[in-house]
Amino acid sequence: MITAALIFAALAALLHVYIFTMESFTWTSPRTRKTFGTTPEEAETTKLLAFNQGFYNLFLAIVAGLGIAAIAMGHKAVGATLVFAGVGSMAAAAVVLILSAPDKARSALIQGTFPAIAVVLLVFGLK
Repeated sequence: MITAALIFAALAALLHVYIFTMESFTWTSPRTRKTFGTTPEEAETTKLLAFNQGFYNLFLAIVAGLGIAAIAMGHKAVGATLVFAGVGSMAAAAVVLILSAPDKARSALIQGTFPAIAVVLLVFGLK
């Protein structure tokens, strides 16, 4: 069960690295604007905010990745704490997104499904 949790945590981390790339480096590109549903003007106006937000996503991915590595090296308590902090924050952000912008429910599900599954599996795996 822990192995499955770590796989989903890794998938969540990889997804958040991809989101980081879009938000921090390709925010104004047509493809990223289509993904986030922004106009060229909106993308240009929010470019600095998205750049910063992208790094939040990167840092969450790093925390989850460090947790996965710690568990793999036998440091279960530290690793689980880091994984819970990383993917738990990812899942919580998805909840905030769906509550604050119901029209973004699809995006919230995309960003929150892997982390939520990782949290549930890790809880059961640690019992």
